[in-house]
Amino acid sequence: MQTTLKKAVTFTGVGLHSGVPVRMVLRPASAEYGIWFRRTDVESRNALVPANWAAVRPGELCTRIANSAGVEISTIEHVMAAVAGCGIHNLQIEIDGPEVPILDGSAAPFVSAILSAGLRQLAAPVRALQVLAPVEVRKGEAYARLDPARMLEMDFQIDFAEAAIGRQEKRLELSNGAFVRELCDSRTFCRQSDVDAMRARGLALGGTLENAVVVDGATVLNPGGLRHADEAVRHKMLDALGDLALASAPILGRYTGYRAGHAMTNALLHALFARPDACRMVVVDAKIAATLPGAGLRRTDAPALHA
Repeated sequence: MQTTLKKAVTFTGVGLHSGVPVRMVLRPASAEYGIWFRRTDVESRNALVPANWAAVRPGELCTRIANSAGVEISTIEHVMAAVAGCGIHNLQIEIDGPEVPILDGSAAPFVSAILSAGLRQLAAPVRALQVLAPVEVRKGEAYARLDPARMLEMDFQIDFAEAAIGRQEKRLELSNGAFVRELCDSRTFCRQSDVDAMRARGLALGGTLENAVVVDGATVLNPGGLRHADEAVRHKMLDALGDLALASAPILGRYTGYRAGHAMTNALLHALFARPDACRMVVVDAKIAATLPGAGLRRTDAPALHA
């Protein structure tokens, strides 16, 4: 059965790149509604923006969506990962500014609030996107790929010169709660040199050591250090789940990423939907439902929020 929230949940914070204070509310929605953002500060134009791969616009270091009226929302990947990882199918996300609040730089605050609010089942079947044939996109050494699999699986590799990150790889079956247990508390990360360069260009204005992991060579600058030894690759997987959620249905397939980012994952969805033979929509039966990311989650599974 499709799901939505039992009650609305509210978040306040600043945008990572804009530094602008924002209020965001996740509101329950009816069956077959899907996931939509609504800009509550926009009155003269269409304020609804679909959480869909075709609505993605070029953006730097984040995922940005926009509608035909030019209304946009950026840095949606963490809340989208939380929505997908908790198995929510219908939701309206109201926001009074152009960027989703960064909070602690992970998806854990969103997940914790969602599970605390609880989910309500709706009288409509879940449909999933089944990958039928390999699809791949490349740019230089980087690539992203989808292959057939019975559930959503992920294999991600990163390779950074900085010793504090280095080469990391993680494989995971994203079934019944694995996202919440393994990935959701992993924070966005960057190099100190990147922070300096971004701020010189008017980006990362809301970034602090409280909402991002910052490294300088072999040193992690955050006083509390890392939440996981491989937090960087876990966060890349979190981002990828949020970007894949823009397929507007749970994916049954194996995602492989090597040095892949937001733009490459969106290009992969474009490539997938450009090939009618590569995927099909299927109605989820009980066996498939048990493998989906949010299956079997309970309120007590909410992650501990770090100070």
